[in-house]
Amino acid sequence: MACRKSASSARRTVSRTRVLWREYVRGKRTKEQLGEDVDRTPRTITKLLDATELPKKIHHPRPVILVIDATYFGREYGVLVARDPNAKENLYVAELRHETKLEYQTLRRHIESLGYAITAVILDGRRGIPKVFEGIPVQICQYHEWSIVRRALTTRPKLDSHKALLAIARLIAKSTEVEMVAMLAAFEEKFRSELNEKHICSHCGKPVYTHRKLRAAYRSLTTNLPFLYTYQKYSDLHIPNTTNSLDGTWNALKTHVNVHRGLRLDRRFKVIRAYLGL
Repeated sequence: MACRKSASSARRTVSRTRVLWREYVRGKRTKEQLGEDVDRTPRTITKLLDATELPKKIHHPRPVILVIDATYFGREYGVLVARDPNAKENLYVAELRHETKLEYQTLRRHIESLGYAITAVILDGRRGIPKVFEGIPVQICQYHEWSIVRRALTTRPKLDSHKALLAIARLIAKSTEVEMVAMLAAFEEKFRSELNEKHICSHCGKPVYTHRKLRAAYRSLTTNLPFLYTYQKYSDLHIPNTTNSLDGTWNALKTHVNVHRGLRLDRRFKVIRAYLGL
């Protein structure tokens, strides 16, 4: 009392909590494991982790190319992420239940409000989303387009028309837009009868298309064709032709999140933000 000075362990507690949080998110350590390390109960560890505040993201406005994609943790919970593939920097994340135009419109407004100038976007091929970025070059991920066709036709189709369209889809990454237009036109001329073939449905009694999967795959290719080769039209922008910059993140992200099963949604989103640096 005579020296009139005091000491506090506040800094030590803050630094220790930061270490716990880093081990929890990046080290994939559970609360029980962390509790054993510092001789605390899981409930105490939970309180310390909840009290941890994420550092505010520092943005550096500039012209950016955005890779935008979503991933889901279950049927009705996912996150939408925007990433600058050149700088390998995540710029935006938001929770979502379903991918709609509104989610993408919100993303665009938020990114532009931060001062970024969007020079191009790479999307996964969901219908209607390119219209949200009207006036900006849009590239549809070529791998996603191949996956759409593959799911519709399977990898071992039996009909000649299915085999022919699958063979065309395999050449997406090796072709140009002119070549793809020519191949699809030749396919349509050769298999027009199968594309338009109908039969009477035994349930509703109305005529329906016989080869619906073939039509779906063909329609997907023709609809997305104007956006499959944007990277060739704007070669000076160096636009990626796939969303691989984000696709490679999903597995690692889910591995880190799934270690902590049963998390409350707000805690899960906090872990996701921390992992993505947002």
